[in-house]
Amino acid sequence: MCGRIAVTLPHDAMTQIFAARPSNRLPNLPNYNICPTNQLAVVRSGALGRELVSMRWGFLPSWYKSETDGPLLINARAETLAEKPAFADAARSRRCLIPVSGFYEWSKDADGQRLPWYSSRSDGDVMALAGIWQNWGADPQNTCAVVTTAANSDMQAIHHRMPLILGSQDWGLWLGEAGHGAARLLKPLQTGILRTHRVGQAVNSNRAEGEALIEPFEVIEESSDAPPLHDKRGAQGRLF
Repeated sequence: MCGRIAVTLPHDAMTQIFAARPSNRLPNLPNYNICPTNQLAVVRSGALGRELVSMRWGFLPSWYKSETDGPLLINARAETLAEKPAFADAARSRRCLIPVSGFYEWSKDADGQRLPWYSSRSDGDVMALAGIWQNWGADPQNTCAVVTTAANSDMQAIHHRMPLILGSQDWGLWLGEAGHGAARLLKPLQTGILRTHRVGQAVNSNRAEGEALIEPFEVIEESSDAPPLHDKRGAQGRLF
């Protein structure tokens, strides 16, 4: 699961890191609380090389007659990516990278209260999430979804799913620039790359904004806010 994102990296830094040409219209940054249906800056491979473009977060299959014609598809499970009719074609030919600074996930305490956590790379580098995209509608708009896998041991205590995070050595393969074989990337991130901390509950609102959203929340007493480790499932790659 990935339902909220923070992006603090300027567009010009993204274009340098990903060697991509920027489009004329990109979402305003920084944004510490990007929600589904918001616009994301996304890297895709085009006829003239990589480009940084704006996409709606919420994949719209070609058969949707309106943006609300079916479920809001913000995530696509790696295990079934190549089989789901909504995603299969995009998995083969329209893969993208979604640069983020970090993402939020929620656990629940004993009373069922949702507790937000923020995860970023422990080395401070940009995080490249694997995505798929679809051009949709009579007045075409680009839409995308984040690919997710089973959680690794860094995340299992918080949630059983996590975004598929790709290292720079795999960007070209995921984008289709390095030939076939991207299915082998459909697996949880190795442990030790993420750092995760509790944040305040202000981010529970999709209207909240500002850098304070990612600041660590001080827990006064040790508690069992997060559920125990329990999910040992792995993602199975598909051929595309």
